[in-house]
Formats: sequence, structure tokens, C-alpha cells
Amino acid sequence: MSRLEIHGLVKRYGTVLALSGVDLTVEPGTLTAVLGPSGCGKTTLLRCVAGFERADGGRIRVDGRELAGPRRHTSPQRRGITVVPQEGALFPHLSVKDNVGYGLRRSKRQARVAETLELVGLGGYGDRMPHELSGGQRQRVAVARALAPQPALILLDEPFSALDAALRSDLRTDIQAALQAAGATAILVTHDQSEALSLADQVAVIRDGHIVQNGPPATVYHQPADPWVANFVGEAVLLPAAIADGRAATILGALPLTEAVDDATGLVLLRPEQIRLSPAGQAAVHATIEDRHFYGHDAVVGLRLDDGTRVIARVPGTEPVILGATVAVHVDGSAHTWPKPPPAGTS
Repeated sequence: MSRLEIHGLVKRYGTVLALSGVDLTVEPGTLTAVLGPSGCGKTTLLRCVAGFERADGGRIRVDGRELAGPRRHTSPQRRGITVVPQEGALFPHLSVKDNVGYGLRRSKRQARVAETLELVGLGGYGDRMPHELSGGQRQRVAVARALAPQPALILLDEPFSALDAALRSDLRTDIQAALQAAGATAILVTHDQSEALSLADQVAVIRDGHIVQNGPPATVYHQPADPWVANFVGEAVLLPAAIADGRAATILGALPLTEAVDDATGLVLLRPEQIRLSPAGQAAVHATIEDRHFYGHDAVVGLRLDDGTRVIARVPGTEPVILGATVAVHVDGSAHTWPKPPPAGTS
């Protein structure tokens, strides 16, 4: 198990600043998801760590050994880092066992190949050729090949993006288990919020080449750094609020806050699953159901409040929803807030 440290990493492509002073630490034996939209710099970050790109500034260290820094660029093959690409990139003319064992010392090859194939659930598949495997099985072979040399670090570059939803869910759970069983330190690059939140020990959200928040998945989801992060990592209900005495006065009523803040005005965040619906009655807040998007296990319901504000609620898929009906709206739990800073020149 190895520790990765990135300090002030900068990468430019001509006049384009792809990475702007990235700081990130990945603890031994953990999986960090680097999450961001297309073009944000997450793949560039992975390529710099792997050594495929030369950094223009900052440092990269693994277990204290500097791989990139001022006047230093260690070549990819000398970094002890392996990469699992999007499409697996197996050698089509080699069997599964020869793909996994490629580059291993002959004396340890057979035992290590068998061990890693068992880890990824492909014991007994060693003699098959890549074209005889499904897409998910090929990705499992790619992960086994990355695990086989027992690298300091494994980098996964959106390895599930080409798979269908059901297969993607099963595979990523199995790959997570394989990484944990191997004690591997890993970085997963993804634009899939649910993938990052469900798999990672740590989520680093990157925007415009800069990490804007880094922390445990629950913290990033429930206490995002700003409204952009709130909307990116999940569906968000953002409401203006007046904050006083540890509560936020909003159109949905007075809400307790997840953290202590000074009296101010600002925005509060609720997640759609915090919005509860019940039959219209004596509740202080009512809304009209405008639309419903059904996902099987749950549904997202669009609501129009009496003052015209639109919010969304996430309800169980079995809950009856009647378009045009009036319902009472309640809030479950606390709200996260971002108070507005005071105007310049005030105290």
C-alpha cells in the first residue's frame, strides 16, 4: 500500500491552463474518485500522475519518492503505477493469462496470474482469448493485469463508461472488492456522480483544472463547498434564506442547519429526498404536482409552491402521484447553507 501526494500541480497546453495548482493526497489502501465534467482536467491529472504528460509545475510523490517536480520527470515505466483505460486495451493475440502476466517475472507469473484472476472473479478463464469475453469480462481482465505486478498505485480512467447500466453496477462493486482485497491504492477518474459516491473513500471534485472540494462522499454530498458542487454531485433544491439563531427562514418554513453560522442572508441546500409529501391539510406549505419522472425504485416529482417557486421531491416508486393534485410539503432533516459575505467596507 502506497501514499500519493500531489502539491501545486500545473499543466498547460499552449495558452490553455488544464491544471491550476492541484493539491491531492491519497492515503494507502484507499480509493479516491476524481469527479468532474468533461474538459475539467481530470484525465490530464491522471496522465500527469502516470507520467504520460510532463507537469509544468508542482510535485508528485509516492511514498515520499518524487516522481515529478522541478527538473524531474520519472518515465512511466519507472513509476510503479498501472493504468486501467476505458476500453481495457487488451492484447488481442494473447490469452487472458498472457495478458495478465505480461511483464511479470517468469518465476512468479503462473501463481500471480491465477491469484489476480480469482480476485476479479475470472478464475478458470486464463486460456480464453479476449474476443471470447464480454465487455465486462474484458474490463475485469484489464483490472487483473493492473493488479498483477502489485503496483504502488492503480489509475482507473472511466473504466465502466462503455458498459450498460446493469453490468456497470455489478462490475464496479466487484472491482471495488478486488481492490480492497489486494490492499491497492487507487484513483478513479469519472464524470458519474453515483459511481464516485458509491465506490470511493474520498471524492475530489474538480472544476476548471482546480479541486474545489475534497472529502468523504457523505460530506461532499450533504455539505458541498458551493452551489455548483451541490448541483453537480446530485439533484439540489436551493432556496434563499434569512439565517438567525441557528435556523434558516425559507419558503418551506424554518429549517435547522447542519452547521453553526452567523446571522446572515444566503442560500440553503436541501436534497430532493428530504422533501416529504402528504395529503393537503393544515400544513403551512402546499404545492401543486406538475410532473413526475419514474425510475422504478423511486420517482422525482416536480412541485410548484403557492408563490410560484419550483422544487423537486424524491419519493418511493410505489407512492401514488396525481398530476395537478395539491399536497402538503414537509422537510425532513437539516439544511446546508452558504451565507452571503457582507458588502465590502462593512464589518
